[in-house]
Amino acid sequence: MIKFTLKCAQGHRFDSWFQSASAFDRLSETGMVACAVCGSAQVEKALMAPQVQGARDDRSLSAGPDTAEQAIAALRRKVEASAAYVGTRFAQEARDMHDGVLPERAIYGEARPEEARRLFEDGIPVAPLPFSPRRKTN
Repeated sequence: MIKFTLKCAQGHRFDSWFQSASAFDRLSETGMVACAVCGSAQVEKALMAPQVQGARDDRSLSAGPDTAEQAIAALRRKVEASAAYVGTRFAQEARDMHDGVLPERAIYGEARPEEARRLFEDGIPVAPLPFSPRRKTN
């Protein structure tokens, strides 16, 4: 895993983890990387300094969330309040709504990378969320 500092076209900076540098490149090329603050898909790696951690990390958790974390938390609250969680049925439901089989409504859920790629390639308007959905249980 590798952590990159990213910057969008609007100048927002945020950190994100990727499996590898090439994984970031592949996701970025397909529009699957979006700004955690404004949602822009025009994201690039920002200049970063390597982090070398000594014996003790002086960063305090009590300092509270930064602006990007607050924006992501607010987005999560908005999505969870206004959209239906459809779990792993996301790709099929998005496709059915696009094709007029189901009425349009706000949904969120989970899709395998190849499912998301096919939706994107077929022109179905979807966007990755900068957080993992909370799995709802019965």
